Amino acid sequence: MRLGIKHPLALLLALASVSAAQGAAQAPVQPASTAEKPYRAELALGYTYLHSNAPPGGCGCFNLNGGNATFAWAVVPGKWDLVGDVAADHASNVSAAGYGLTLSAFTAGVRYIPPFHVSSLQPFGQVLLGVAHSSGTLVQTPNAGSANAGAAFATNLGGGLDLKASRRFSIRLIEADYLLTTFDNGSNDHQNIVRVSAGVVVHFGER
Repeated sequence: MRLGIKHPLALLLALASVSAAQGAAQAPVQPASTAEKPYRAELALGYTYLHSNAPPGGCGCFNLNGGNATFAWAVVPGKWDLVGDVAADHASNVSAAGYGLTLSAFTAGVRYIPPFHVSSLQPFGQVLLGVAHSSGTLVQTPNAGSANAGAAFATNLGGGLDLKASRRFSIRLIEADYLLTTFDNGSNDHQNIVRVSAGVVVHFGER
């Protein structure tokens, strides 16, 4: 009598095990959470403020206002990016003579993203090289600087801090850079420019 009871129970248990195994094998594999996938690229659009010296002989300091667009592509996600930056700024009253100047810079280089313990904040540092273009009455003949106003060497060194607003958007709280341009000015042929910017960052292109 005991054998008659045990064999049906064993058979039912075996069938249940086989059915469970088949169900697990046929169950669709759930994709990994998108929150775990880093974005490969970002586009930042922002406002820029420049503080520069132009005419040699004294400070000759003046301010420019404009905007910039920065594209970054992650070569080592979360650590190293390739970066390209385009900026254009304008000042309508440079020096007492009231000269106008539009300064554009086209630079590219690398960005380092250090580890940071605050998940909503991300600092970065970068080194960019390229060319600068100037136009306006300040660099037109007969003013000094007209010889290479169309293209002069430029370097952009600095860093910034981003605040994560959502999965896809961040706020660039601040970016501070030293922008060096080498336009002819009849003296030392270089301009020391402090550049400060802020804006919005859009992340896209999941790995």
